[in-house]
Amino acid sequence: MKMNDYISDFTNHLTEAMEIGDSSEFVNTDKKFKNILICGLGGSGIGGTILNDIVSLDIDIPISSTKDYSIPNFVNENTLVIASSYSGNTEETISALQICIQRKAEICIITSGGKLKDIAIKNNFNHIIIPGGHPPRAMFGYAFTELFYALNIYGIIDNSFQSDFKKAIQILNTEKQNIQKQSILLAEKMYKQTPVIYVAKGFEGVAVRFRQQLNENSKMLGWHNVVPEMNHNELLGWRTNVENLAVIYFRNKSDFKRNQVRMDINKKIISKYTSNISEVWSVGDSVIENTLYHINLGDWISWYLSEMNNVDAIEIDVINYLKGELSKI
Repeated sequence: MKMNDYISDFTNHLTEAMEIGDSSEFVNTDKKFKNILICGLGGSGIGGTILNDIVSLDIDIPISSTKDYSIPNFVNENTLVIASSYSGNTEETISALQICIQRKAEICIITSGGKLKDIAIKNNFNHIIIPGGHPPRAMFGYAFTELFYALNIYGIIDNSFQSDFKKAIQILNTEKQNIQKQSILLAEKMYKQTPVIYVAKGFEGVAVRFRQQLNENSKMLGWHNVVPEMNHNELLGWRTNVENLAVIYFRNKSDFKRNQVRMDINKKIISKYTSNISEVWSVGDSVIENTLYHINLGDWISWYLSEMNNVDAIEIDVINYLKGELSKI
């Protein structure tokens, strides 16, 4: 399969992921937790970042993420740890998980196989197995969806997310052609430019996901920032070295009203230095719908840019080289 095939199948991934989540059976889920830690990197780890954006304002305990070998010192027997690695062999995630096990945290694992699956079965940890054998970033819909099911089964969130996912699937199917047409136009504006991605607070995970897709699929660099934080620093940077930049705002009706005003003012300021500014409004009423809309749109943009750049969107030779060198040590 080519990357565009995976992107086109995004709603099928979400649908199947919901079926997997609905059939998942956990044990010992009545424990009360004081905090949550999500361990994961890359295409697996970004789901935890986005999950935090969506649910952190609605739950009573904090969620943290680790994208490293280490874990925060607060992790103990009162912590729910969700380790997410698509391959099941991400060495940083395994290292962090081992420390969490030593701290006697409650462990839940999301993976397609590998060492993490073995650890889950050996220790009778709650786990959700998703389809394997594909590029991790292309299977984002699976691991991301299962994070919600894990929190629901543990009683941390209710099941209202399910209706939001179903609505998002319907929207993406209805808007599929419009999304692709819009993505082509946006890709043309970013071709041979450095993308600058801006979002409002609560959607940083969306910006990170798009930046990572540009890195991996399009083989391009770019950066992102968040309103209102960037109003206190980066906005002043729009004075020098502003050539060959393509700005894109991912916007939502759900963005905090003052941040919407800030973004409008930002555009006026930045337009003095570049005319290459695009704005994309999501479709849908919930944050989940808005998030999945932007993710699918961003994935399509990254695919079209890979075609324009004449690169293989799936190829990750330099990452494999890095892993090979690490394995020698």
